[in-house]
Amino acid sequence: MALTVYEYPSCSTCKKTKKWLDEQGLSYETVHIVEQTPSKDELAALHEKSGLELKKFFNTSGKKYRELNMKERLKTASEDELLELLASEGMLVKRPIVTDGDRVTVGFKEDTFEQTWK
Repeated sequence: MALTVYEYPSCSTCKKTKKWLDEQGLSYETVHIVEQTPSKDELAALHEKSGLELKKFFNTSGKKYRELNMKERLKTASEDELLELLASEGMLVKRPIVTDGDRVTVGFKEDTFEQTWK
C-alpha cells in the first residue's frame, strides 16, 4: 500500500510522520504542499474521505491563518469558499495529510496512525 504524504519538508510534524512510517516499513511518496498545493477538487475528496470537519484541514498555528483572519472567516464562509482558500494557499493547509486513496489522516497523532496505517 503506497501512501501519499502531503508535507512541508521543514515541518517537524511532517518529519515525525515520515519517521513513524519508515519505522513501520510503509512506503510513501511525498508531495510538497506549497509547491504542489492540492486542487480544490482534490481537497474536497480528501475532506470527504477523512470524515473530519473541514476546519480540521486548516493550519491554525500558521502565520497565513492569522494574516487572513481565518478564525473569523471560518465562522461564516461556505464550504466552497473554504476549499477555495485552502487550494489557493498551501501554507493554510494542516499537514501532513496522509492518504492511500481511500483513507485520510490529517496531522500526526500516533494512536490515529496506529489504527489507520498499521
